[in-house]
Amino acid sequence: MNTILIILIIIVIIYLLSKEKMIEVFRTFIFAILIAVFLRSFAFEPFTIPSGSMKPNLLVGDFLFVSKFSYGFSKYSVPYGRYLPFNGRLFFSKPKRGDIAVFKYPGDNKTDYIKRIIGLPGDTVRISDGIILINDQPFNKERKGIFEDFHRNGYLEKFDLYKETNDIGEEYLVIDDISFDGILGANFREGEYFDLNNTNDYIVPKGHYFVMGDNREHSSDSRILSQVGFVNEQNLVGKAAMIFLSIKYSNEKIDIFGLQFGKYPDKIRFKRIGKFL
Repeated sequence: MNTILIILIIIVIIYLLSKEKMIEVFRTFIFAILIAVFLRSFAFEPFTIPSGSMKPNLLVGDFLFVSKFSYGFSKYSVPYGRYLPFNGRLFFSKPKRGDIAVFKYPGDNKTDYIKRIIGLPGDTVRISDGIILINDQPFNKERKGIFEDFHRNGYLEKFDLYKETNDIGEEYLVIDDISFDGILGANFREGEYFDLNNTNDYIVPKGHYFVMGDNREHSSDSRILSQVGFVNEQNLVGKAAMIFLSIKYSNEKIDIFGLQFGKYPDKIRFKRIGKFL
């Protein structure tokens, strides 16, 4: 019934509009679409946090603006640009250590990932007892308490909360679970095991970056060379700029006649809106 009513309203509007008015409306519509495409391609692109790998700083249900011009432009930073016949970046500005960056997953060059940039080209990166060392210089890591949040499967998770300070003095929060010293599960290749708190040296190649999630024990990132590995500068999409919306979802899935679907929105996290990253 509602669909029929909408169709009737559209027919009446079209009938009432003169030919000149219809052309004007059409032009305005096309102009609005072009402006939206331009802004998304070259200025700011919306991005949704799909997983908990960047907890506690980014939560599932956060919606971000990603600055497209912070690192310049490549064929992977514009929609469907991976089909373009050129490599490199235009107006390239190098990321700095500590940036939260969105990039195309090196395994397929089309899936968006978001992580923190830890190692720059030429750096030697190592993790020892959960402490990051860059060129043998350790980051400072200070315990700040406990972080609690619900897992996507509904149960409450508790993590040790730390303030990490990198070699340029930038501070940010990370979470760790020292009792969990590896990753083994469906999100990773079967049979692979990684001690993420203690690694060998990683030498970051020229034109590449070493990235990590702030949820240190539950992040597929550059520590796992067979998964994410080093990120080519060409794969950078942009720098995370600001949270413009944050929605907390329920812990239960929608149930319709016994069929379970995605979770429904529970509330808006107003305190997170407008947070700069």
